[in-house]
Amino acid sequence: MANKAAGTFEVKIVPQEDRVVPMLSRMTIDKTFHGDLEGTSQGQMLAASTSIPHSAGYVAMERVTGSLHGKQGSFALQHTATMNKGEPSLNITVVPDSGTDELTGLSGKLNIIMADGKHSYEFEYHLPE
Repeated sequence: MANKAAGTFEVKIVPQEDRVVPMLSRMTIDKTFHGDLEGTSQGQMLAASTSIPHSAGYVAMERVTGSLHGKQGSFALQHTATMNKGEPSLNITVVPDSGTDELTGLSGKLNIIMADGKHSYEFEYHLPE
């Protein structure tokens, strides 16, 4: 049975100035999580824009450090997302075997919700006994 965690987060995305490929951009990501997941993350994002409004894609990797329902450690998240003429598709999964300390063996999927200009998350995860 999967465990569930939820809460909010703030995010700061900073474009990097090393753009050398048309349509592609790279950004750094810094997040602060609140709720069942308390901690911070740092990551890198690579995005592709198109000439069609509301169509784009991104991939990202981020390392989260903090506590999940009171268990301390860190883990990595892998993002894959597209927007097809306004229709979003988002997949964020825990990188296998990336959990450390009390989060060793962590697996799961995280969902980001954006509403009223605020970010929240829902995280279904599993930790071995």
